[in-house]
Amino acid sequence: MLDRSSRQLILLEQGQLRLRVPAAVGTQGWETPVGEHRVLFKTVDPVWRHPGTGVLVPPGGRNPLGSRWIAFHQDCSNPGGWDGEKVVQVRGCSHVGLHGTPHRWTVGRAVSHGCVRLYDEHIRRVFELVEVGTPVVVLP
Repeated sequence: MLDRSSRQLILLEQGQLRLRVPAAVGTQGWETPVGEHRVLFKTVDPVWRHPGTGVLVPPGGRNPLGSRWIAFHQDCSNPGGWDGEKVVQVRGCSHVGLHGTPHRWTVGRAVSHGCVRLYDEHIRRVFELVEVGTPVVVLP
């Protein structure tokens, strides 16, 4: 479960707290989608595609997804929004998910394009604890 207001990711197993970690969420205009979702797919060492330009960033220290990616929402409506510098129009379908970040200072803030950023050590733990199909509930 992600609580956007407290910016915390909470993992429960059979109603018992398994893990609680700080999380970055979507910024204004790119809010992390509220509702009930499911893990769609998981990737180790993901390649990131810039939502506006389509430029690919390979795995490694410059990749904003960190070492793990867990997708839980797909949007093919081609939404756009302000990225802090300019309006960006998304090309094709995009996914929202949980991922690591090399920018540790962003965790705990509303700064992403809708995704949930975690410290890399936390996304590695979450990655091992969830499977494709695991429910993901996002609260306002």
